Amino acid sequence: MLEKFINHENRLLDPMERISEILFALIMVLTFTCSFSVAGAGHEEVRTMLVGAMGCNLAWGMIDAVFYLLDCFSARGRAILNLVELKRATCPSDGHRIICQALPPLLASVLSHSDLETIRERLSGVRDTPTTPGLSSRDWMGALAVFLVVVLSTLPVIAPFAFIQDAKTALRTSNAIAILLLLLVGYVFGQYSGHRPWRMAIAMVLLGAAMVGVTISLGG
Repeated sequence: MLEKFINHENRLLDPMERISEILFALIMVLTFTCSFSVAGAGHEEVRTMLVGAMGCNLAWGMIDAVFYLLDCFSARGRAILNLVELKRATCPSDGHRIICQALPPLLASVLSHSDLETIRERLSGVRDTPTTPGLSSRDWMGALAVFLVVVLSTLPVIAPFAFIQDAKTALRTSNAIAILLLLLVGYVFGQYSGHRPWRMAIAMVLLGAAMVGVTISLGG
């Protein structure tokens, strides 16, 4: 029952958060590839760029995974505190308020007084409530998935530099792959948000290009 009291437990990974992370990872690796000068670039220069881009995204993948675990830990701790507060509530209206605060606003707005009272009674009857939050195997799996999503989403962009000898051809291929990935991310974003997928796909390419330009111009 406690797990149901935590909003994000129904999914291992939240789609919108993952879309944002993929976009960030793509922009990060594009700052390496787009600032890479193909004029006179030799094997060592290409290798240095590949190591820098891959190392940066490995680091971000690990950081993002840690943030995911912190979020899981915080959410579970908040759920425990809410449940304890609910059980200590002296009147039903206080319990209803706690439940509404823990639920998404739209869902809370359609629940009647009797619905809230049923939920309150069922939650008040929960036994063996943990006193401190912890991390489950599902949380660790989620953290691993976050790490893999961030890292694997950037591999297609830097792969051409590892397999194509000509630096100029590799850069053009890399940019084409990056545009396709940005289109895909934008399309999925549009589908999930319910707003014209193809328009969002084109907007994502333009947004990505603008953010890469700003990042490079600021020395990122």
